[in-house]
Order: sequence, then structure tokens, then C-alpha cells
Amino acid sequence: MATPSVLQEQGAQAKAASRLLALASTADKDAALSGAADLLVDRSEEILAANAEDVSRAEASGTTATVVDRLRLDAGRVAAMAAGLRQVAALRDPVGEVEQGWVRPNGLRIAKVRVPLGVVAIVYENRPNVTSDAFGLCLKSGNAAFLRGSSAAISSNRAIASVLREALTKAGLPADALVLVDDPSREVAVEFMRLREYIDVLVPRGGPSLIHAILEHATVPYVLDGDGNCHVYVDAAADLSMAQAIVVNAKTQRPSVCNAAESLVVHEAVAGVFLPSLARALEGVELVGDEAARAIEPSVAVATGEDYGREFLDLKLSVAVVADLDAAIAHVNRYSSGHSEAIVTTDLAAATRFTTEVDAAAVLVNASTRFVDGERFGFGAEIGISTQKLHARGPMGLRELTTTKYVVHGDGHIVT
Repeated sequence: MATPSVLQEQGAQAKAASRLLALASTADKDAALSGAADLLVDRSEEILAANAEDVSRAEASGTTATVVDRLRLDAGRVAAMAAGLRQVAALRDPVGEVEQGWVRPNGLRIAKVRVPLGVVAIVYENRPNVTSDAFGLCLKSGNAAFLRGSSAAISSNRAIASVLREALTKAGLPADALVLVDDPSREVAVEFMRLREYIDVLVPRGGPSLIHAILEHATVPYVLDGDGNCHVYVDAAADLSMAQAIVVNAKTQRPSVCNAAESLVVHEAVAGVFLPSLARALEGVELVGDEAARAIEPSVAVATGEDYGREFLDLKLSVAVVADLDAAIAHVNRYSSGHSEAIVTTDLAAATRFTTEVDAAAVLVNASTRFVDGERFGFGAEIGISTQKLHARGPMGLRELTTTKYVVHGDGHIVT
């Protein structure tokens, strides 16, 4: 069983590796990523055998089918992990980019340059593919990946991490560019969150209990990949056919993810026509709503106050009918988790007010909330979706895994 001293040793190893990675060339990082992708495929039988142990334990303990599906790997999912690494290898390397440069009147030359964060720690649950995904993004951005997965996926994570560390060694990069904490106990998790000497930023990937643990125990800097209580507001000036297609897609295309819609807000001027039609289109979705929504559509059940602020991650949707745009914005801002909010309207002024006044990481006009994703934004991949405001907000790609430093060149300049 790991102890705090073992964790400190692992943290020191990751920190040392991060300093070497910060100097690695793009070509070397890309070669390591490509080699890791090949090795994942070559060693897929070994990975799948380890995953079968995790799945067997989960099923024996009565774990729900949805959670088991997140845990389960097959040849196609391993191939997708490998494809993800190759995709990251093809992305532009942000390290070394000069964001700004200027010359002061005294001749001093100043440049703002992108550099790695250092050691990126990630706590995650169930999904063993995160081991590979996080490794790839961290490596390309010049960071060491310090990973702590869940007990449910421990055999899978060990097997995947072993393969990835071997690929790093073969590419001439430090194996400790990936360090896996293989003790999933709560005590070790808490200690992990407090390794300020070694961890530069912590990214939690999991449900409310994990986020609460981070808020309670973490002393390292962190970026919250938080809940997604995403709203779609159907305005008085909405194209109702478009609105229905967007709501159905945002709710049902993949209801178990953070960018799925959980809440619907409808202007009273169109609610009488829109809600009955939408209810038919959302067959199989449980609707809960306010008195106005229930008066229009009998299939809508009573919503509690908690329902409006809840991330269901299931085929359930809260519904509120509002008198005007002001009330819609107020409702969204009251219950939003700060993830993604959408308006459907043909009124440019209404769209502008909504995008300006709604406080969220992403605000969409006439588009499904499901588009708020690193790959769909063109980032190629993401480490998570930040619902906070510092240091990153929204989908976190390679650039969000870097920071900046100022490089100043003088010619014997002194302050007088």
C-alpha cells in the first residue's frame, strides 16, 4: 500500500521528468506518441485481459450496466485510444509559441512565450481510456502526467500505463513522464491532492463526490471539470422546427455526458404550440416542470426546486415557462453550473443579450449544447471542460495545458 512518502517520491519523479519534457522537441514528443499508439495496438490482448478483471469485479459487486460500460474496453476502444494519440501527435505544439512581442522605447525587447505547466495531476473515475488520453495531451504540451484512477479500473490502468511508459523509454524520453498512483485508497487520494511541492495543477474527472473531495481537501491549484446543468432557451422569435431538433439532439443524442441539455426554458408566447409537439418528439424522456408548463402539457410532472439545478445525466429534462427574455436570462443564471447554455431565436438583439448576459463557459445561438467539446471546437482533443474562470474556461486543449513566461532581452540595461 502506498504511503505519503511513496507519493512524495512519485511526485519528485514526475517533477524531474517534467523538466526534461519541457526541453523535448516536437519531433521527439510526436515520435513517442506514435510509438505509444502502435504499442497499445500490439499489446491490446494484454490490456483487454487486465480490463476483463476489472469488469468481472464490477459485475460481481452489482455495479450498474451504465458504469460497467464506461469501464469496459474492447478491441475497437483500444484502437480508438491509439487513434487519439496519433491525432494529438498531428496537432500543433503550443510550447514555444510567442504570443506577443514588443520593444520598449529604451530598446528593451519583451516577448510573452508559451511554456508547459509542469506536472499535471489528474484524478479520474472508471474510464480507463482517460489514462491514455491524459498522457497524450500532457506529453504533447510538455507536461508530466501524474495520474490517480479509481479502484474499479486499477488493473486496466496499470496495464495501459505500463505500455505507455515502455513507449516513452523506447522514444528516449523519461518513463516518469507518466506516473500512475496505483493505490486507490481515500487516504492516498487526499494526500495526492496536497502535494504542493510537486503538482502544478490538478484536474478532476468525475462526479459530484469527487468534486466535493477536491474542494474540501485539495491544497494544490486545480481546474474543476464540473457539472453540466446545460439549458436551452426557446425564445419568442425562435424557429420552432429548429428549436425542436436542437432540444431533442441536446437531450437525447448522448444523455450521460456533461454537455447534454438538462433544462429547457420556453417563452410563454410559443410555449402553447412548442411544448406539446416537443413532448411527442421526446418520447421516453421524463419531463418535470413548473405550473405553466404542466398546464400546457399534461405529461409534464411536478418539478422540485432541486430539479432545476440538477445534472440528471439521464433521459430527464426540467421545463420552465417564462414571460420574457429577462426572466429567461435570470432563470439560466440562477440554476446554471457555468458549463454551456443555448438560445434558439431569429432575433439578433435577443441573441446578443443572451450571449452577453448569461454567465457560462460557452453560450450558443441556434446550436445544440453537444457541440461544446474540444474536438468539435477544433482543438483536436481535450483534458476536460472547465466550469471555472481561472486559469482556463471551457474545453481544455493543448494551449490550456500551458502557461506563459516573459522573456526579456536587454543590452546592459539597468534601472536608474
